[in-house]
Amino acid sequence: MGCRRNGLVIAIDGPSGAGKSTIAGRLAHKLGYVQIDTGAMYRAVALLINRAGIDLDDIETLERFCDSVDVHLEVVDGAQRVLANGQDVTCQIRTPEMSLITSRISALRPVREAMVRAQRAMGCNGGVVLEGRDIGTVVYPDADLKFFLSASPQERGRRRFAELIAKGEQVTLEDTIAAVTLRDEQDSKRDLAPLRQADDAIVIDSSSMTIEEVLSRMESCVDQKSAKQER
Repeated sequence: MGCRRNGLVIAIDGPSGAGKSTIAGRLAHKLGYVQIDTGAMYRAVALLINRAGIDLDDIETLERFCDSVDVHLEVVDGAQRVLANGQDVTCQIRTPEMSLITSRISALRPVREAMVRAQRAMGCNGGVVLEGRDIGTVVYPDADLKFFLSASPQERGRRRFAELIAKGEQVTLEDTIAAVTLRDEQDSKRDLAPLRQADDAIVIDSSSMTIEEVLSRMESCVDQKSAKQER
């Protein structure tokens, strides 16, 4: 699945609201790597499919649509932006409603095949931190380093609630925790590429850890892996 000319391929998997995007961004910045937020890519495709009103049972139409979609990530003023068919959808894809829609649409084979191809192409030369739900099990099963980042549903719900309130969203803590729990169930039980911890992943429960503590542990693991490869 490609060479590693520019550094390691690092996979960070975990459930919704575990803090994968924040940690992946910080780790990538620290290492001088590129962050690939695969969840954002799926959310963007799901947003486009939902807006287009495509019948999810019409596989041929879905395949044609996914093959023609242009979803990519750009860094603007130090922040990652998500562009879908030329439109910045960074804010639109981060709502509880889109979380549930994405869980359903991202389980469809045409969607996953298109996104997995794109993600493998983006990471083939190494020097990347990919984060999602099936990076270490499906997208990059041969990733140099795999992490599974989690936290309790209550803690993840509180974190997501704080994010949404900061953005001006009108949500309740109870509803946000319920949405996180439902998303966990949907992601874990879907037939295609379910949320699953890779057997060789390093598990980090961040329920009672700060971002800096999680980052420090990951950096230590990266240092150890890099040292082994240099021998």
